[in-house]
Amino acid sequence: MIFKSPFFLVLIAIVPVLFFYWTKSREKPAVLFSDKKLSKGVKSTLVLNISDRLFYLPIFALILMIIALSRPQKLIEKGIKPFQGVDIVLALDASGSMLAEDFKIEGKRKSRLAIVKEVVNSFVKDRKNDRMAIVAFAGRAYTVCPLTSDYQWLLRNLNRVEIGAIEDGTAIGSALSSSINRLKSSEAKTKLVILLTDGVNNVGEISPQQGALIAKAFNVKVYTIAVGVSGIAPYPVKTFWGEKVYRQMPVEIDEEVLKTIAQTTGGKFYRAKDTKALRDIYKEIDGLEKTEIKTEEFFRYREMFNVFLVLAFSLLVLEKILRLTLLKRFP
Repeated sequence: MIFKSPFFLVLIAIVPVLFFYWTKSREKPAVLFSDKKLSKGVKSTLVLNISDRLFYLPIFALILMIIALSRPQKLIEKGIKPFQGVDIVLALDASGSMLAEDFKIEGKRKSRLAIVKEVVNSFVKDRKNDRMAIVAFAGRAYTVCPLTSDYQWLLRNLNRVEIGAIEDGTAIGSALSSSINRLKSSEAKTKLVILLTDGVNNVGEISPQQGALIAKAFNVKVYTIAVGVSGIAPYPVKTFWGEKVYRQMPVEIDEEVLKTIAQTTGGKFYRAKDTKALRDIYKEIDGLEKTEIKTEEFFRYREMFNVFLVLAFSLLVLEKILRLTLLKRFP
């Protein structure tokens, strides 16, 4: 327990003085004995003992009122508010080309999207004090998860990103526009978009260059990642018998456009041709965009003065009742 106005507690020091004058000014007894021997046979009773000490009740009540005046408080909650420094939108390509299985984990082929999900999962878990959102895009862009600091919910939404959910294509400009919409009203010190794609912008009303200029206008930095091997990539297809086989398909990635986006917004362009490279890229971005962690400690208290006032009032009422009933004196 703490006291909001502890300086009032010094008033307790005057209680002994009041007690002294109070005892001195008490009324004289109704019967006086000229010799102590005459009162030897008179035994004290419980009622007399209580009556003789009844004046302690208003004394205690006064002490309780002084304590109430000093505003005692009980701590009910203590915590830390993290400083919000970075808002991040993860823009992920979910077009058909992300089915290519040119990435491996532990020697097993995995689709580009599956690997991206695993790497992004680790990236999210390494961040501590930021808000993040997810935008997926193919023939158009859509928000998978708005800005949130609830990383568990964010990752559950990440698992919902699937290829084929919307019409196919690669709308990089639309993805940038949608990501900026998530950030334009943000008050964060730093605003980022990490845009990952394995293709060339081929649909959408907004070009990647226009998207980059919009990002720059809103002070949004864009990191671009071109993912996948160069030349040809193995795509899984099903045979008539349901077996999975791989067909070699040509790969086309517009690295120049991605470089332009990064340069225009003050970000950086990366090329990821395997799982390790992709992990290293997200680790580098994580290191580049770490903010100084500032925290603000907060406390919540419950006011307790009412408890002491109730106790003080109860003592005064008790003293009054006793004087008018059990301990009533008659002249």
